[in-house]
Amino acid sequence: MVAVSPSSDALMSIEDVQDCLNRSRASVYRYANTDPHALNPPFDLRKLNAEFRRDHKDPLLFHPQEVARFARDVLRIKGVSVTILNGPQNATEELLTEMLAELRRIRLALTREPPTEDPSPWDALSP
Repeated sequence: MVAVSPSSDALMSIEDVQDCLNRSRASVYRYANTDPHALNPPFDLRKLNAEFRRDHKDPLLFHPQEVARFARDVLRIKGVSVTILNGPQNATEELLTEMLAELRRIRLALTREPPTEDPSPWDALSP
């Protein structure tokens, strides 16, 4: 049974995949879809496809769903489960949460208060 359980934003390194699949580092490199002439080779169903890289020196990183797919479909490992855990919030997520809470308070305040009738400037001009 293989359990893949990094956070939703985290990509898995070679070492993480090695531990997850219980395979040697050399095996993981053999499974990986790499090509010395192409930086990002096309998707291959029979290989472990890495995330896109910008440079050949960038490390190979794998999405947890891709590791689970490879274990289930290619290695025929039964009982593959993927658990995505939410990591701690970063500054952007905290700010967005605060903004959402403020918008909810504004909406609540607007729905509770009866609308105030402001006299229209056009009313003064009417006979």
